[in-house]
Amino acid sequence: MALKNIVALVGGVGGAKLAYGLAQVLPPGQLTLIVNTGDDFSWHGLRICPDVDTIMYTLSGVVNKANGWGVANDTHHMLGMMQQYGAEGWFGVGDKDLATDLLRTEALRNGEPLTSIMSRLSKALGVLQYILPMCDAPVATMVDTVEHGEMAFQEYFVRERWQPTMRGLRLDGIEKAQISDAANEAIAAADAIIIGPSNPWLSIWPILSVPGMREAIIKRDVPRIAVTPIVGGQAVKGPTAKLMLELGYTPSAEAVAQYYSDGSLINGFVFDEVDRNLASVNKGLQTNVFNTVMQTDTDKVTLAQQVLHWLENWG
Repeated sequence: MALKNIVALVGGVGGAKLAYGLAQVLPPGQLTLIVNTGDDFSWHGLRICPDVDTIMYTLSGVVNKANGWGVANDTHHMLGMMQQYGAEGWFGVGDKDLATDLLRTEALRNGEPLTSIMSRLSKALGVLQYILPMCDAPVATMVDTVEHGEMAFQEYFVRERWQPTMRGLRLDGIEKAQISDAANEAIAAADAIIIGPSNPWLSIWPILSVPGMREAIIKRDVPRIAVTPIVGGQAVKGPTAKLMLELGYTPSAEAVAQYYSDGSLINGFVFDEVDRNLASVNKGLQTNVFNTVMQTDTDKVTLAQQVLHWLENWG
């Protein structure tokens, strides 16, 4: 099967890694990335979009590879001056990163949709793929914790370093959101849909919760696969395994596959080589096994090539 249009749902560093690999393999214009915006927030009057920016910086080649986010060789003079004034400095926006936030905030205040803004900014950085926010309406992931009650996502994730015990999640503003025309058209034209190795609850659940998004995906009779974020019962990066325990799931790739397959969202799943034994069990899904731990750029490209080859020979 020829793959001319691929749609990937991504968020966080894990999603950005696979997005990078896919972007190196697919010709320009054949990859659309629908990105989580549930972790967006307002900071000193500026609109910050961490996941969208991480994807843009990664594909443009300016990302800080040591962190997986932010801009390489950035400085923090502005943040340091703010701290001198007594402002909190737990959210570390760099000076170059600040330019993105300033231009985005100005455009939003002038009435330009976020989808249009990110298209314009990403093209200016030389990105040849389509980066689509999950929606244009502001949606905020709220985390209900045992220790502090409900917290804004960035307070939970960055300020508290995701250590509070999670009881549940809520998406503030989701009822006013809708799937964008660009995202709807990309899904309708997709030859395959890939859910990246992102946190299923913090990164992917907000995307799937946008009214019209899940329905648009499910009705497509194409390969709809997810790549595991869990390897050997542990998260490759971040709080996925901890969060799964707190929400009552067993931290395993098998549990993630079951979570996504409920409601027929996916029809295929990629396990890591460490969990090869789990892939052999019939779950009503087509499965495959690759090295999903992407430590180098070569690893990212290799995984993308293997996934795409599998999809080309689907069935």
